[in-house]
Amino acid sequence: MSKLTDRRRAGVLLHPSSLPGPGYGGDFGAEARRFIDLIADAGVQIWQVLPLGPTHDDGCPYQSFSVHAGNPDLIDLHWLVDQGWLEESQAAAALCTPRAKREALDQAGRAFFHQVETAQHSPMIALYQLFLQEAEFWLEDYVRFQAFRDAEQRRPWASWPTGLRHCEPGACEQRAGELASQISTLRFRQFVFDCQWHALRRYANERGVLLFGDMPIYVHQESADVWAHQDLFDLDDEGQPITVTGVPPDYFSEEGQLWGNPQYNWQRMQADGFQWWLQRFDTAARQFDIARIDHFRALEAYWEIPADASSAKQGKWVPAPGRELLQLVRNTYPDLRLVAENLGTISPEVEALRAEFELPGMVILQFAFDGNPENPYLSHRHNQGDIVYTGTHDNDTTLGWFKNLDDDIKGRVYRYFNHPDEGMPWMLIAQAMASPAKTAIVPWQDFLGLDGRHRMNTPGTTEGNWHWRFNWEQVPDDLGPRIHALLTYYDRLPPGENVTPPVSLVEPS
Repeated sequence: MSKLTDRRRAGVLLHPSSLPGPGYGGDFGAEARRFIDLIADAGVQIWQVLPLGPTHDDGCPYQSFSVHAGNPDLIDLHWLVDQGWLEESQAAAALCTPRAKREALDQAGRAFFHQVETAQHSPMIALYQLFLQEAEFWLEDYVRFQAFRDAEQRRPWASWPTGLRHCEPGACEQRAGELASQISTLRFRQFVFDCQWHALRRYANERGVLLFGDMPIYVHQESADVWAHQDLFDLDDEGQPITVTGVPPDYFSEEGQLWGNPQYNWQRMQADGFQWWLQRFDTAARQFDIARIDHFRALEAYWEIPADASSAKQGKWVPAPGRELLQLVRNTYPDLRLVAENLGTISPEVEALRAEFELPGMVILQFAFDGNPENPYLSHRHNQGDIVYTGTHDNDTTLGWFKNLDDDIKGRVYRYFNHPDEGMPWMLIAQAMASPAKTAIVPWQDFLGLDGRHRMNTPGTTEGNWHWRFNWEQVPDDLGPRIHALLTYYDRLPPGENVTPPVSLVEPS
């Protein structure tokens, strides 16, 4: 696996849905390119995003309908206008709701397939055929699952008619034939997503920005992955989970956390050479330069909970064949840089597995100030192989976090950093950049100096998450130069970049 620790870099954490724009959510269009230009000019070399898959109604990117498919809500409709498949007026009218946007995508799909039927030669038609070939291992399962689900009034797949529930070829072929038009439009959406995301990745890479994605360790029960690969999950004959996922009680939760995703059938996965996992990493390698394995500790041992349990306390640890899997991934995708999410209570065995494969871990500065001088999140305890964050998508913004601290802890923070002139959040941003960790990543909300009203997610809650967006009025004119100056001081600029005299790092009074 390629190393992320070859030199010092800085990155920013922002999901594409949080980009500004005229519609209800950000997309891969002009605003995404403007954002890349801004951070690239500032010397930022990494853009970290959350998972890109199609979400359920709650919008959570960590609970997707597919580990391979893309979220059509992130598609730029104006690109479809440029292709001649949609009118500008249709694109403008479709930005108000997800439903309107998907109807516009379907309109564009009909225009595209008319082109397929009438054109002799077209680069886009050839690109579509190539996409179908490259996505063959997952695409048909996904589009059938979504079409069948809609036809079944979105009922859980375990309640579908027997033939569909068990993915019997005859029953699925018959239903797919009945739903051929809808399935075609679903394929088209994924083709468009693929074209736009890879164009955006090229745009970023050409400007020296690496794209950093996220791989949730588990998948949703209501997903194409579980439905189409039932033998790879711990399910009963009716498709219901026998055991589910979660974590045991710890400092943060007396009851532990009961997530409810179906557990993997690791024995079956291992028997076929981890093909399902290799396909996941294939998608990650196609989409990203860097990929984080969320809840990495489950590759060493996972917390197995009976599906009928009322509390995560009823679970147990079960060893996982992570070493064999990671070795296979290293051999198959040597250029994919991997990161291990190792937050929370982590055993020495998990850290040994991470060290064996030289995977960077995560350190969060907001977690550092509990008064323990051996706290691993304190700056002086960081390693070069770490990735340091001020906070993550699950934390409050740094300004919101600091405002909610009591006076004693606030004083502890200032004493630890020797009472710098900067206020929050720039004090913590500067300390992230000064860290020995080769990679430092800051949520965009912190660069903008926003308070807790602008956080992305509050774990343990179900309302108001995943919808935050910024606007360009929140971006100070001097933000890019200020970030550039910070990266100059702490040796995080791209190699060979001319260093100009830095502007003041202290926010003007």
